[in-house]
Parts: sequence; structure tokens; C-alpha cells
Amino acid sequence: MRIFGKGRHRPSASWRQATDRAFTLIGDGRYEDAGALLTRAADLEPWLSESWFNLALLHKFRHDWEQARAAGLRAVALLDRETGAPDWWNVGIAATALQDWPLARRAWQAYGLRVPGGPGASGEPVGMDLGSAAVRLSPEGEAEVVWGRRLDPARIEVLSIPLPSSGRRWGEVVLHDGVPHGERTTAAGHAFPVFDEIELWAPSPVPTWVVLLEAATEDDRDALEQLAADAGFAAEDWSSSVRLLCRLCSESRMPSDEGDGDHLDPHDHSEPGHPGPLGHRTDGQLWAPERECGIAAPASLVRGLLDGWVADSPDSRDWRDLEEVC
Repeated sequence: MRIFGKGRHRPSASWRQATDRAFTLIGDGRYEDAGALLTRAADLEPWLSESWFNLALLHKFRHDWEQARAAGLRAVALLDRETGAPDWWNVGIAATALQDWPLARRAWQAYGLRVPGGPGASGEPVGMDLGSAAVRLSPEGEAEVVWGRRLDPARIEVLSIPLPSSGRRWGEVVLHDGVPHGERTTAAGHAFPVFDEIELWAPSPVPTWVVLLEAATEDDRDALEQLAADAGFAAEDWSSSVRLLCRLCSESRMPSDEGDGDHLDPHDHSEPGHPGPLGHRTDGQLWAPERECGIAAPASLVRGLLDGWVADSPDSRDWRDLEEVC
């Protein structure tokens, strides 16, 4: 059995006890105490990649990215496989948080992902074409799942308009974890992972507004969303897009829409008079003209946007109670 090679895979009982106790403490939020135990475990078994992987994981939980990068690099130096190790994924997250783009590229490539750009590329990885995904904002607080565009394996640009309780805005970029917690599916059968936010990576200067609309039809509502998109910003009918879910439902495989006709989603925990597909139903009809709408637009534009929307069809549209909320 080699001590400093890659042949030792059975840690001592003391290492296991310290590590198990540390993760119990992490579950209780006692990161400092857990750190002392994981440091002791690394002293006991410094040749074991898991020792440094666990420390890197702890530093990720603490958002101590310098330490996460250092411990992660020690972990990958001791790996016994070439690609696909989660150790590299954690290095990629830490490097992305620090904008250490050469290391981020190296990490994603070592994990087995194709990254555009040659070995000498120094800028952030762009053009990875990872598609859409959902991200759970404020996962330890009033969690909210929103849609976004994946910029790379660790960042998502938020394309939904988050509720003000999340403290997030449309257009912000958030750093997210690597393991999905849940899926959202579409009627076409596509499944999209739900990642947990770690922290805000790049803020958005565009404020969030809430407004009450009078929209006689869905087409009237859609016209406002299109008008905002054409201006380079966003509007979202929170009355339709927001569902209140328990944690178990949120972290499971869930349809991304409410269905058609009189179907009631059994996972929607909203109530009449509150946001959500069920909360805005009315007796005998599916469409309620009064809609609560979120708008992401500059202060200099938002009122003109709403007035222009009304002017296009004054008999079927109106708005009131505009308020900046985030």
C-alpha cells in the first residue's frame, strides 16, 4: 500500500469518525466546528483526495472561494481517474466565483465537457450552448424557482422576473451548485434541471415593478409581454406564472405549466385570491381580467410602456398601482 500515491482508498476509523461528525455539524450550520474536524481528517489522511474534496465542499458552503480553490486543487491532484470526478466540478465553481477563467476552463475540460476556445484562451468561457435551466433562488429562505439561460456549468442568467421576496432581479447572473434538486418538464416531454443558487455573481441595474393590469383577454396580456420584450426588457403575468409549492413538490419532477381546461394541478398549494394558477381562477371561467404583473424595466421607460400598451386597445386594457419592489 503506497502512502503518497493513489493506491490507498481505505481511510482510518479516526478519519471516518471525524468526517461523519463534521457533516452532521454542517447539516446543523456549524461550519466552524465542522472545519476543525475536516482539517483534522486531512491531517490524518493527507494522501486521500476525499480529505481535500470535503474541505473544498465546506469552503463552498461558506463561500470562501480562495480556500475552496486551494483545497479543490489538492483533491484533484490525488484523483485516480482522468475525467468526470465531482472534485473538478467544485474546482470549476470556485474558479468561476473568483473569475479565474483559465482554471475554470481546465476544470470543465477535466470533468469531460467541451469548452470553446483554445488552450491559450484567458477570457470567460462563452458559447457553451448549455441551453435553458431553472434555478432555485434563496434556497435556504423563501425559495423561488425561476427560468434562466445557462452561461456555463456554474452560472445562470435569470430570464424570469423573480418575486421581490427573493431579492433578485431579471437579468442577474447567479452562481449555482452542480447537483440539481428537482426537474421541470414541458408538455413536449423535455426535462430541465433545477439548480440551487449559491450566490449572486453579477447584479442587474434593472428594477422590478409590480402593477395591476386590467386585461380583457390573454391576448391583451400577451401584448404587454411582447411590448416589453421588444424594448429589450421583460413583463411577466405573475397571476399565471407563480405557483406555491411545498418543498417536496419543488424538489421533485414537476410540470412547468398548469395544463389546459379545468384541470387542477394537485401540486399547486395556492388559494383563491393569491398568486398562482389556482389562486386566480374565478367561478365558471379560467381567465380573470385583473392580473398582477411583474415588469423589469428602467424607471424612465416603465410608465410609457404601460401607457403605450393601453393606447393600442383602450377598451380592453388598463393599469394601476405601479410600484417599484426590488
